[in-house]
Amino acid sequence: MLKDSGWLLAGFLALWAGGLDLRYRRIPNWLTVPGLLAGIAINTWAAGWPGAKSSLLGAGLGLLVLLPFVLIRALGAGDWKLTGALGACLGPTRLVVVLIGSIFVAGIMAIGLIVYKRRVRESARNIANMLGAFFSLHLPGGEVSLDNPESAKIPFGVAVAVTVLIFGVRRALGAV
Repeated sequence: MLKDSGWLLAGFLALWAGGLDLRYRRIPNWLTVPGLLAGIAINTWAAGWPGAKSSLLGAGLGLLVLLPFVLIRALGAGDWKLTGALGACLGPTRLVVVLIGSIFVAGIMAIGLIVYKRRVRESARNIANMLGAFFSLHLPGGEVSLDNPESAKIPFGVAVAVTVLIFGVRRALGAV
């Protein structure tokens, strides 16, 4: 049970944050900051210094990897802080698995939203603009930013919650 405490805390945190992100499109600091501290505390209690080290590395990795996306306004700060808190709960190795899974889940959600809102051409044009900006080493225009009120937005916290839930259930069933 002790070795799964990080997964249990991560599952609780991710589901709560995902629900808030779905309903309010925000993940508040009052959830992510205590989640980060609880992740560090529970891993330190469960495994001593190695647990604390893993927890701090996971939090740092989550915050570092997603920081560029927050800076270019492609990801919200609440999602960024949630990832840091989950990194504190799971450690760096398991966080990488959750992040990769979350990217896939968010991609599936995005495709569904694009098709539902009938924005396939507009989305293809935006992808082309983003690739052009990437290869010319420029930032993409404001039309692909979170600041654009016309853009279709995916609640990344929901994708993270779904991914943590899937991996947590698989772990509980002994598949991971």
